[in-house]
Amino acid sequence: MAKEKLHIIPHDHDISQADREKLNGHKGLLIWFTGLSGSGKSTVANLLERKLYEKGIHTFILDGDNIRSGLNSDLDFSSESRKENIRRIGEVSNLFVNNGTVALSAFISPFRSDRDQVRNIVGSDRYLEIFVDCPLEVCEERDVKGLYKKARAGEISNFTGISSPFEAPENPDVHLRTDKDSKEDCVTKIMDVILPKMALK
Repeated sequence: MAKEKLHIIPHDHDISQADREKLNGHKGLLIWFTGLSGSGKSTVANLLERKLYEKGIHTFILDGDNIRSGLNSDLDFSSESRKENIRRIGEVSNLFVNNGTVALSAFISPFRSDRDQVRNIVGSDRYLEIFVDCPLEVCEERDVKGLYKKARAGEISNFTGISSPFEAPENPDVHLRTDKDSKEDCVTKIMDVILPKMALK
């Protein structure tokens, strides 16, 4: 396998990332939402995309269930597969960033090492971490997909917050409390941070 990789030579394209960003009118960024299931990651990401779209900013949302329904449908929920799931998402997100797009990736991504790997793939100057913080008991009360109930009944193994840990970000770019703040307030907090970072110099 190692010898086969010697024959892989990435192609240099005529149109650069800077060219695409100039055309779009803003930098490409990865906005990474992490938090427990039911914390509100997708809800906030969806409203944020709407606000950015209204400003003429090129965006695309990558969401856990959507990715696992297609690109990562071959992965289970073992520790190895969960790690590979995040690695692949990081690589796909990087393609969007290189295209000058603002990628909004909403994934539980419970382990710091996996999130750090994504940061390294994209580059720390293009990666913004959003901690969608919400107490476990509130997430369980919401239980939009009925997953916590199944996890408590032992029907789902390695479920984050129940039978698998969540390693909270130590220094997120934005720390949201969706049990206290409205989704509109959460989006305003994010916009205040990301808009200056996507501006072209």
